[in-house]
Amino acid sequence: MTPPSRSSFARTDTLALAAGILLLVDLLRVWLPSIITIFGQAASTPAELMGAFAFAWFAVPFALVRFARRVSFVAAAGLATARLALVFVHGGQPQLYVASAGLFCGLVWLAATAARGGSAVPGVPLGLAAAALQHAALDTVDLSWRAWWWAAPVVLIEALIFLWYCWKPAPDPSHGGGWLLAGPAMLLTGMFVLSPPVVAMGFGGLHDRVVGQPPPFVPQVVFGLAVLAFLISSLSVRSNWSAVERWGRAGFLLLGTLLAAWPEPATGSWAATAVVPIFLASILGSALAAARRPAPRPSGYPVLTGMLIFAVGAIGYYAAFDIGYPNFWVPVAVASVPAWFLIRGPAETSAAPADSPALSFRVAAIAAVVCLAVPLAGVSFRPAPAGAASAGGLRLVAYNIRMGFGLDGTFRPDTAAKAIAEQHPDVVVLSEVDRAWLLNGGHDDLQALSRRLGLRYLFAPAADQYWGDAVMTNLPVVRSESIRLSRAGAPTGAQALGVLVEYGDRRLAVVSTHIQPPPDAEPLVQVGEIAEFATRFAEGNPAVIAGDLNIEPGGPALRAFADAGWADGFARFRPVRTFPADAPAKEIDHMLVNGLTCTAVTVGTAVTSDHALIAATLT
Repeated sequence: MTPPSRSSFARTDTLALAAGILLLVDLLRVWLPSIITIFGQAASTPAELMGAFAFAWFAVPFALVRFARRVSFVAAAGLATARLALVFVHGGQPQLYVASAGLFCGLVWLAATAARGGSAVPGVPLGLAAAALQHAALDTVDLSWRAWWWAAPVVLIEALIFLWYCWKPAPDPSHGGGWLLAGPAMLLTGMFVLSPPVVAMGFGGLHDRVVGQPPPFVPQVVFGLAVLAFLISSLSVRSNWSAVERWGRAGFLLLGTLLAAWPEPATGSWAATAVVPIFLASILGSALAAARRPAPRPSGYPVLTGMLIFAVGAIGYYAAFDIGYPNFWVPVAVASVPAWFLIRGPAETSAAPADSPALSFRVAAIAAVVCLAVPLAGVSFRPAPAGAASAGGLRLVAYNIRMGFGLDGTFRPDTAAKAIAEQHPDVVVLSEVDRAWLLNGGHDDLQALSRRLGLRYLFAPAADQYWGDAVMTNLPVVRSESIRLSRAGAPTGAQALGVLVEYGDRRLAVVSTHIQPPPDAEPLVQVGEIAEFATRFAEGNPAVIAGDLNIEPGGPALRAFADAGWADGFARFRPVRTFPADAPAKEIDHMLVNGLTCTAVTVGTAVTSDHALIAATLT
């Protein structure tokens, strides 16, 4: 019997690594939001304790590096089992600890794979690309949150492919490097480079900080080209880069990451359009290719160090919104790791190993078809239904969706959309809308709800350019505008989004906002800014301010609104409790009206957020 060739062994290792990275990325899309929503308990858990819990799962595998190869297949089986279990295990402590156990097993398996001496390339970039394409094909709502009867077979097939190739690894893999870049590449691709919502937002148009819906197909095509550029550049190794080219690539990687992370949308929108994602993807792929240097003494420590960088970067970026420090530098600091590999350049003798898959024209053509066709699978081809004014008045829904996650830490866009649709709204005002945050799974909440409800949307960023407030409607929109609100001591940013709609033969101004009060103080500064903006924006038309205002009836903030001419629309219906959603006790979601009256006030019962939705008819 002829033994398998070295190329077949290398291909086996490559496919095992790619399949494992796919499972690990999908698992992280559940584990990361579970840390915030389940362990963090909506910011009620001290940040220090939450951070220590999260970092522990990345630190403990370091103690097992010496034994990792002995338990490699067991760890691989643990990763695959946990990933499959998360299709069925939703919510609460079971979800948190199944995801945590899967993460631990995945990191041990990664350390064992690196310790065997193989290269991280092309397996890691192939896995990251596969995860991004699957995420796009599922319209950013991952398999964990889909109907189990079809999601489970898909995950099972992925897990079996992974375990099949892990069962008989190459006995003598060629030594290679690049493992330190696995974590930074995972963070940068998830946040900016291979994130479908980030690319789509760049084509939504920008006017007074308001982002609308992108044109059909164009963002998906650009996203596919970015994935293709990432793959091709990561599989190509050149040893004749000049110093100018090496420093230029590193500089563009750092500059592009800075633009993508910059909090001001005027800059960030450019960073999310066609050119920058494609070039960023190409340069990050080049860094992975340059990092593939011979590793004479293979070890699992570099890959675990890279994953620790991932954890520090992810948690450090998002913790800023609670603690209050500028965080745009965090992704730039992470990008400095691949930038260093770019400056260092590939080794003179590190041409593509003979046992790696050749990047032939046929392979490139197949990759192009896959990268362009798969993202389009997530596009709804059904046009949104035309809006029509309700006979008894305009029906308005206000809902703080908490990035789409319920109190139990589950992501239920179908249930949330059904709860909103039951109110038959003409206009929907949304708070805490997440368009691409990796910490919350990289979902596009607004796109998911928009397609399920058949409503167009306008989005305005607040904390950064990917998190804020929105208005959904099919009524004709005359104009829109957004202003940044003063923080006045609050760590998280806020804004006010005005949308002027035509309702029958009248015009009505809707202002969506989410007040972020300063610690132990009333948000009187923001109240004054919102009232002044809404009055100016309405231009004498009837108007409503709606959203999660984080103020109580009878308090000085609500009196300040009244003094500015904005009446409490719920005054005749008090108490109108909306928080927390499972047992409402607080009245912090409001509708303030000028020239309008609220009737038929309804508090929803769906627990798809930490707030209950509130609906009213405006006459």
